[in-house]
Amino acid sequence: MVESPVGLSSRPVPERRPLGALGSPAPAGDTAPVRDGGVPDSLRSGDAALVLVEDDAGDALLVEELLADSDLDSPLTWCKTLAEAERFLSGRTTPVCVLLDLHLPDAQGLDAVTRIVRSAPEAAVVVLTGMAGGDTGLSAVATGAQDYLVKGRFDPETLSRALRYALQRKQVEQAAAALRANERIAQENARLERGLLPVPLLRGEDFEAVARYEPGRVHGLLSGDFYDVVQTVDGTVHAVIGDVSGHGAAEAALGVCLRVAWRTAVLCGTPQLEQVRLLEEILVAERADPHVFATVTSVVFPPDRREVRVLRAGHPGLLVRHGGAVAWEEPPVGMALGLLPGTGHWTETALPLPLGGHVVLFTDGLFEGRTGPATRLGESGLLGLARKHGALPPDAFVDALVDEAEEGAAPYGGLADDVAVLHLGWGGGR
Repeated sequence: MVESPVGLSSRPVPERRPLGALGSPAPAGDTAPVRDGGVPDSLRSGDAALVLVEDDAGDALLVEELLADSDLDSPLTWCKTLAEAERFLSGRTTPVCVLLDLHLPDAQGLDAVTRIVRSAPEAAVVVLTGMAGGDTGLSAVATGAQDYLVKGRFDPETLSRALRYALQRKQVEQAAAALRANERIAQENARLERGLLPVPLLRGEDFEAVARYEPGRVHGLLSGDFYDVVQTVDGTVHAVIGDVSGHGAAEAALGVCLRVAWRTAVLCGTPQLEQVRLLEEILVAERADPHVFATVTSVVFPPDRREVRVLRAGHPGLLVRHGGAVAWEEPPVGMALGLLPGTGHWTETALPLPLGGHVVLFTDGLFEGRTGPATRLGESGLLGLARKHGALPPDAFVDALVDEAEEGAAPYGGLADDVAVLHLGWGGGR
């Protein structure tokens, strides 16, 4: 069924013209900037922005003439069917407003609105209804359109205002959706953070533990970096830091699982070497992807305070601080967990710990950030930063390392990975 022409009903119905005669599609991928007022420049500059989906040539020509008499300056692309409009809109990145008739050869009523919203979710939609289509127009807005116009009852100014308001409403809807998504991410981050980054379980004030975690992706979920510190009843302090490969909620959940398993093993008195074997078994059982692996460093501070026992599974080295001096230590390292399950061999190494000495553990995100188009901070660069700030107290030292690593990577996209840092040692000096 063809509805009455748009605009003045007394005007003659022109002869049919071929698809595209009302305007040629602009090149796909062009970007139309938006001015501060919220009105896209595409409606002023002539970039592709308006698409009319209408099977009647008379109605289409009258819409074109109304637009010509309005203050809008944008070509009109005419599609006779919804399928043609879907093909034209596919993959477009410019702000688009669709004028949609509800009676098309291949779509009728609200089904047309549903299909256009599904195929072009970024487009603003203004529905064209018949004289008695007010209720239909409201239903179309409830279905996903931004506005509706009744044929024969609008002029160039009304048309211009409806198109601009529709684009503005679409932008507001998108901003609100992004805000809700960010809020959900923040809530998820908070839940994951409680699991990945616990409060150290220390039984006295004679041991210092300073920790910092920094997400490496803006608006991203926390990844699989985790750490924990536990002091057992005999005074021994156990600590772990780990990094699950990959990024996202699944990796973060696996990191939580490993961290909780490690704490449970420590509190149950499981030896350091057996803890790592247990973590690998859990990793293999819980991972969704057989390619996921994890690196881990486990350290034990006996109460005699003379040494620290280190076990590394594919994890980076560590820093030892004493006074203002900082050294990079590379105890023997075994295979990362999950690479070849059941074949890994790990070694416990005792490092002498000077009185007042501290150990700094970290994940590789701290030194893998770019400092140039083809360069990274690297381990030597991190050691240089550490020595530069060697006289700082623990909390300031950790902040300086992370902040300067972030600043160096900022011009090149920021930190590529999450960063976890643990600064550990007995009290009584640096």
